[in-house]
Amino acid sequence: MNRKIVAAASFFVALQLCLGQTHRISGADSLAAEVKKEFLHCWKAYKDFAWESDGVLPLSKKPYNWHSKSLLLTPVDAFSTMKVMGLEKEANETQKLILTKLSFNHNSTVKNFEITIRVLGGLLSAYQSTGEKKFLMLADDLGKRLLPVFNSPTGLPYQFINLKTGTVEGDTTNPAESGTLLIEFGTLSKLTGNPVYYQKAKRALVELYKRRSALGLVGQKINVKTGEWASSKSHLGGYIDSYYEYLYKCWKLFGDEECKQMWEVSIAALNSHLPDTVNGNLWYARVDMNTGEKYLQRWGGLEAFFPGLLAYSGDVERAKQLQRSNYYMWTRFGIEPEAFNYANDTIIYNGYPLRPEIIESAYYLYKITGDTVYQEMGKTFLSSLKQYCRAENGYAELEDVITKKQNDMMESFYLAETLKYLYLLFAPPETVDLNTTVFNTEAHPFEKTW
Repeated sequence: MNRKIVAAASFFVALQLCLGQTHRISGADSLAAEVKKEFLHCWKAYKDFAWESDGVLPLSKKPYNWHSKSLLLTPVDAFSTMKVMGLEKEANETQKLILTKLSFNHNSTVKNFEITIRVLGGLLSAYQSTGEKKFLMLADDLGKRLLPVFNSPTGLPYQFINLKTGTVEGDTTNPAESGTLLIEFGTLSKLTGNPVYYQKAKRALVELYKRRSALGLVGQKINVKTGEWASSKSHLGGYIDSYYEYLYKCWKLFGDEECKQMWEVSIAALNSHLPDTVNGNLWYARVDMNTGEKYLQRWGGLEAFFPGLLAYSGDVERAKQLQRSNYYMWTRFGIEPEAFNYANDTIIYNGYPLRPEIIESAYYLYKITGDTVYQEMGKTFLSSLKQYCRAENGYAELEDVITKKQNDMMESFYLAETLKYLYLLFAPPETVDLNTTVFNTEAHPFEKTW
């Protein structure tokens, strides 16, 4: 994309965000209150059956932990949603739990990416929203424990690390897990004054970008020791998705011009080689990173974030088209499948793990365009979730979107992302200012306070 066009598009988006929204559907306030009520329904299930654990199993009413000891995933993830929703009583009790019980000094091997976006991101956002220095101290402690993941020959991070010993594992990683770290580590640098966090995460992002193909695309898997691609599959789904998100958002949050340049090159490559129109609907196909040859016409829950990113970065018309495709995928089955073959209109993978991305895209498009069609979409999303996923204790993911059979799991991101974006879609527009706030990929709000 031409730099002047990009600049004009970015100015347009900034202007739209400054103007704020004047149009809201009738009953928007009551819908926001309804979403808040559903959040409290989930939080009550956690308190009743899983207090001090990572999460609650909504059907069996049992706690679960990812590792040998709890990292309080649900409380840390849910805290920023409580603050956004104005649930101060719940936020205060959650703050007390985190500050008195959360410790990283135990022999657990964790996935760096997940702990970074959920826990490190949650702690930093909590510090910014409360000013409580203990949140920052916990974040700094975690950041130090995670730093050894970057000690590879290439600077690309290993996938796993032991929080106590610093032992790393996982020589093969992917663009999402390598390139979705700078918002969190960069913010930790800004707030602590320690530049090493920014430097390590930024180098990982640049090293990944440097290994793009001649077409400007990245693959699905890469070796952190050699820098060689282990898979040349290129797309916008899992293993790659949030890499692109952070290229743009790191420029928005930090004003990093190199991130902006990498974004411009990358989005031009994506828009040159992946768009695929079928029956009048726009989708993005899966292609080979080196040849651009299309190998699979697949879209799904994780890819559904992309219209929001397009709108946020200024490509509003393309975002509108792609969100229409997202909405078709959701309404085709009553709720979206994890993976969908849009060419033959069939399901590839039939689960729905309570993902937020389609709602996230509706939120960005509403904030930027002011078009209430996206709030109407939100009503559909809320209705579907309540009808098919609501359980007596919390919400359950779906094993099958056709039969609507529930599965005994509620990931922490349902409280951190799905319900937060759904609430924001109906809440007063001043609730979050996208000119000063950047959401990480777990929907934790980061403020440009530096």
